[in-house]
Amino acid sequence: MSQVFFYHFLGSTECLLYTVMAYDRYVAICHPLRYLLIMNRRVCALLATGTWITSSFHATILTSLTFTLPYCGSNVVDYFFCNIFLVIKLACADTYVIETVSFTSIGVVPMTYFLLILASYIRIVYSILKINSAERRCKAASTCASHLVVVKLFFRPCALVYTRPQLSTVLVTPMQLFGYVVTPMLKPAIYTLRN
Repeated sequence: MSQVFFYHFLGSTECLLYTVMAYDRYVAICHPLRYLLIMNRRVCALLATGTWITSSFHATILTSLTFTLPYCGSNVVDYFFCNIFLVIKLACADTYVIETVSFTSIGVVPMTYFLLILASYIRIVYSILKINSAERRCKAASTCASHLVVVKLFFRPCALVYTRPQLSTVLVTPMQLFGYVVTPMLKPAIYTLRN
């Protein structure tokens, strides 16, 4: 139960933080003179607090719905991580509600966050193209480079594992290991190179 909770809590938090960071980049590039007014301490605190509260709510609902189901028979999950879709296959009852909630919170909600990030970057690219100075354009683009790399590293394994069920038996463990071991090791280098 704790693995499922923290898996979804931390994954949801990371996804939300990337969305908040995209908004921060949008404000910094599209509204540079009003940046300090828009992204003041109160707004930053609300965004951070909202991220943690939303993620804990998300993980609590998924975990409680998953482990209130009756389980019988085998209790072996043949994967590196204990994922909800693998656990509910072991349930002896109707799993329609948890499957619907899981699909919404693991599929639709992150896709919405990804679309918000994409919308932010469309506006950012439009603003960068309007800048006359090549030096200022390069500086504005470099502000976003590290965030884009990290977003790509986060969403690509998730998309491969959750959108291609026929490949998931082969890819789940390597993709999860990549996402939870290799990616965090790369982040200091990515952010350091940016700075």
